[in-house]
Amino acid sequence: MSTPRSQVSQLSEIPEYELDVTMRRVLIPADELAARVRELGREISDTYRGSVPLLVSVLKGGVVFLTDLMRAVTIPHHIDFLQLSSYAGGTMSSGTVRLLSDLGTNIGGRDVLIVEDIVDTGLTLRYLLKQLEIRQPRSLRVCTLLNKQSARQVDVSLDFVGFDIPNEFVVGYGLDYEEKYRNLPYIGVLDL
Repeated sequence: MSTPRSQVSQLSEIPEYELDVTMRRVLIPADELAARVRELGREISDTYRGSVPLLVSVLKGGVVFLTDLMRAVTIPHHIDFLQLSSYAGGTMSSGTVRLLSDLGTNIGGRDVLIVEDIVDTGLTLRYLLKQLEIRQPRSLRVCTLLNKQSARQVDVSLDFVGFDIPNEFVVGYGLDYEEKYRNLPYIGVLDL
């Protein structure tokens, strides 16, 4: 039996990615990511129906997730961005969080959803929640694509979780190693 033409076309359009570090394994394939993001979009739409939430992406890693998530959210919403740093180019969080770029939107009285790529130690998210809570949003919730619970150092509440993952350093779908591999359409574990 031959493969339908549309499937052949789709497969041939997927580029082979050049990596300068060996990929040990694919943890979450692209099709599983896409399916879960659609489910999260439905959950978020149901939660915020009747409101116009502000989806706040934490740059740079969260931008790919936000791009797909906002297309899966079926209710009107706004987006904004901020940038934090706690990694300083390595594979382990430094424990020190710095605000590199702040929101352009006043969140007072708004329903705010933080859109994170990954929550591991919880230190960055705890810092961000404290910074945003003092601005008095009506509600403040968190959606993370990846939850690395076994790496948690502080307790943080997550409202929407894409995947629980083991305590391994992952790349792809916006997550990087030395600013590389954000373009991979899957979540993978590098051989570091």
